[in-house]
Amino acid sequence: MRGTDIQSGKAAATLAALATPALLLDRDRLDRNLARLSSRMAARGVVLRPHMKTGKSIDVARRVYRSVPGPITVSTLAEAEYFAQHGFRDMTYAVGLAPHTSDRAMRLQKAGIDIKVLLDSPEQAAMLGAAGRAAGVTPSALVEIDCDGHRGGLTATDPKLVVVAAAMAEAGVKIAGVLTHAGESYGLSTPAALVAAAESERAVAVAAAMTLRAAGHECRVVSVGSTPTAHFADDLTGVTEMRAGVYMFFDLVMHGVGVCTTDDIAISVLATVIGKKPEKGWILVDAGWMALSRDRGTAAQPADQGYGLVCDVAGKVFPDLIVSQASQEHGILAVRPGSAHALPDLPIGAKVRILPNHACATAAQHELYNVVSSDSAAIEARWPRMRGW
Repeated sequence: MRGTDIQSGKAAATLAALATPALLLDRDRLDRNLARLSSRMAARGVVLRPHMKTGKSIDVARRVYRSVPGPITVSTLAEAEYFAQHGFRDMTYAVGLAPHTSDRAMRLQKAGIDIKVLLDSPEQAAMLGAAGRAAGVTPSALVEIDCDGHRGGLTATDPKLVVVAAAMAEAGVKIAGVLTHAGESYGLSTPAALVAAAESERAVAVAAAMTLRAAGHECRVVSVGSTPTAHFADDLTGVTEMRAGVYMFFDLVMHGVGVCTTDDIAISVLATVIGKKPEKGWILVDAGWMALSRDRGTAAQPADQGYGLVCDVAGKVFPDLIVSQASQEHGILAVRPGSAHALPDLPIGAKVRILPNHACATAAQHELYNVVSSDSAAIEARWPRMRGW
């Protein structure tokens, strides 16, 4: 399903008329964020392989690739199948394999999709090889490398690295290269620390690739990526591609890390004031955790944003106004503890925008994006999101 333009009489055409809670996407901010990282990677001669786990929409992908579909990363095979239906042919499935995902991925390859999968064990290599033989195709896989202890994968110095590569060769699996993700960068907050994390990510991935090449294995792809390291990497020598996803929208966690400003955050949840408790310092809105998600990713950062930072309907941030509490369909707005700012005077029926802690989690609560521009209250289009695994 492709996104639709708004037609008079068929749907709310302005924010004032839009039923809430609703997910908004600022097209201008999206385009600016896309251009920022695209130009950064182009200047360093590295292929950008955008991660579609955040956008999960063909209409968002069409802002990334304005003409011919290019390389993408996916987090589910449902995403892979969805984007395949829309002409994308070069994909990396960046989640470790299970038997059913091996079979499903090989069916996509049988259908003409160049899909590279991820593994870090001889068992997965054997499993993938069997799935490839059953489908009549030659699988292509990346070896997952652990660069910072954040998730799975093998360290660059682990003797199992060449054992896994040998198991892949024996199983008939093509060794496409190595892949790592500097997930610990999300816990950093200074430019120097982020530059160091990016360099560590690069160095570990390149070292792993050199180990495999020295053992006689082809290792064409050296894939790194996280939104923080993508924006702070100075030297990408030896890296062939960069993966990032949340950079398209940004969020309050990325703001806390220091990658973006609040003016870069492209998505927000539109909510309506439904009650006031001045004696408690509360304003109640109709957006709870079902609309915002339960993600509290900023709780460990210096500025805890509660369940989201609150803006007026035009997108201007109210100083220190956060969603301090959330139940299923209610949110409580309050001034951040310790702040000298006063609670704004918002009447019943007033609308606000709430910036998300984690763009992926908040967007996942909604079926579509209501697309707006930065300087208008008009809804330009509605872009459906895909869901599922």
